[in-house]
Amino acid sequence: MRVAHFDCFSGISGDMTLGALFDAGVPTQPVLDGIASLGLPIKVTVEKVCKGGFAATQVIVEAPEESTHRFLPDVEEILSRGKLLMKQRNLALSIFRKLAQAESTVHGMPIEKVHFHEVGALDSLADIVGVAVGLDLLGVERFTSSSVATGTGMVKCAHGMMPIPAPGTAELLKGAPLRPCNIQGELTTPTGAAILATVVRRWTDAPEMIVDQIGHGAGQRDLLEQPNVLRLFLGDDTIPTADRDTVWMMETNLDDVPGEVIGYCTEQLFAAGALDVFTVPIAMKKNRPGVMLSVLTPHVNLEAIEAIIFNETQTFGIRRYLVTRSKLYRQHVSVDTPWGQVQGKLGWLKGKPPIFTPEYDDCARIAREHKVPLREVMDAARRSNSLGGTP
Repeated sequence: MRVAHFDCFSGISGDMTLGALFDAGVPTQPVLDGIASLGLPIKVTVEKVCKGGFAATQVIVEAPEESTHRFLPDVEEILSRGKLLMKQRNLALSIFRKLAQAESTVHGMPIEKVHFHEVGALDSLADIVGVAVGLDLLGVERFTSSSVATGTGMVKCAHGMMPIPAPGTAELLKGAPLRPCNIQGELTTPTGAAILATVVRRWTDAPEMIVDQIGHGAGQRDLLEQPNVLRLFLGDDTIPTADRDTVWMMETNLDDVPGEVIGYCTEQLFAAGALDVFTVPIAMKKNRPGVMLSVLTPHVNLEAIEAIIFNETQTFGIRRYLVTRSKLYRQHVSVDTPWGQVQGKLGWLKGKPPIFTPEYDDCARIAREHKVPLREVMDAARRSNSLGGTP
């Protein structure tokens, strides 16, 4: 599978993305033709530069300043008249709609009444359309991204000075891991955040891929602390056998919580959507015995899980960090036994025979009802599956 990975160690913007695409080998002329087909007074210059000692490609968009703002229907009309492939037009529309939805949420107004400020300007139109054409020309099936550096301090927006990340950018980065960064200034723009929110399906700082091309897209600023570039890795997926995903691990150390409370807390965590909950005996300061409570959870349940841990255990702090899981591909099946059907799961690696695990609750229920040993029920379920289970 052809994959691409954004390394946002110095943030991301529309022009940085476009520069990285060109630097990685995307042909320049089809992208420039797509931008020109919009019929707007835009001039795009592509040049090689040096950022922090490293070669990169910089894109400069020149366009006259405008006194009016555009609404989403205005942008849709501009895109409709461009000579773009359907996939390219739809991708550009998706990016703009992500921007519109973020602004709608931030300002508390219907999406059709949102007017674009900076991101509706001519240069942003060129960036987004160019990126949509360039991403399509890559022929990539999956996009991943590193954690995102946003910068720090304040930035001047249409509504005045706002903290970084700006409200729209922050809304777009929901679900994305942010990278600690003390550089003053805006490193990630709303356009860059919208591109990530639209195409990225997995967040990881260590992509597993065979890299065959790396593109460096230059930002407009020169930073003293680090090169102001976006890196784009292109290559092939190297995960031939196992399914993988990224989830959150949450941990806290407890030395003054009764076992009953921890047990009750565990029940509540599973009910809130935790993927797994477990405890490990530990020795804490002053030689006090304690337990480490660990919870594995998808991002969507992160805040609810944290609230339960704080409320139930009265802990003073929780650690959280992203982990990558390798998982067997799996399928739920039901099998016949002499005492009735048993549910279970098939798990397998590509090219390997499957493993069947019967559900304990089903097997225990049958063992109690028919007064047979649990092990006999489980063995019968496994033998039945070896003859062919029913999905």
